[in-house]
Amino acid sequence: MTDDDILAEFRAANALLHGHFLLSSGRHSEYYLQCARVLMDSDRAGRLASALAAKLPRELRHAIDLVVSPAMGGVIIGHEMGRALGKPAIFVERPTGTFELRRGFAIEAGAKVLMVEDVVTTGLSSREAMEAVRAAGGEVVAEAALVDRSAGSVDLGVPFYPLVAINFPTYAPGELPEHLAASPAVKPGSRAAA
Repeated sequence: MTDDDILAEFRAANALLHGHFLLSSGRHSEYYLQCARVLMDSDRAGRLASALAAKLPRELRHAIDLVVSPAMGGVIIGHEMGRALGKPAIFVERPTGTFELRRGFAIEAGAKVLMVEDVVTTGLSSREAMEAVRAAGGEVVAEAALVDRSAGSVDLGVPFYPLVAINFPTYAPGELPEHLAASPAVKPGSRAAA
């Protein structure tokens, strides 16, 4: 899939939103990618996961033992990546603010883990989820994501394979352009803003 094909999938799902959005990082944006909308169609989710899996080097695809994603945003794409790679897929969640394994999920000691996210902006959720995987005995060997919003600046400490990079400007609360400052911000994500 080309970048245009990928963006066409987001547009077809009405998942590329325009307005005033408060991101989980605490920054503001005029655009928001609602990955839950693009992934709600199982055929589309499967196509995107297959395209993302194809971006991984062959030797990495074969080395992966387990796919792990952070809840909530990464659960669907993580599951679809597990299907595309023929690997089991589980997720970590944070019922008390810190990522942990629940629901009977376990990671075998030394298991090679692919972390999978929907969108990476600052990488905070990814790094926190990776720490939970390491604490459970797994080794995170790479991360894959549908969208890199970091403008290429994120450092996750492992190789990073995004399907597409989309770099909409973001703003600190005190730096909002007039047209954004004039409208209330909407918080569309699943995590409280920082």
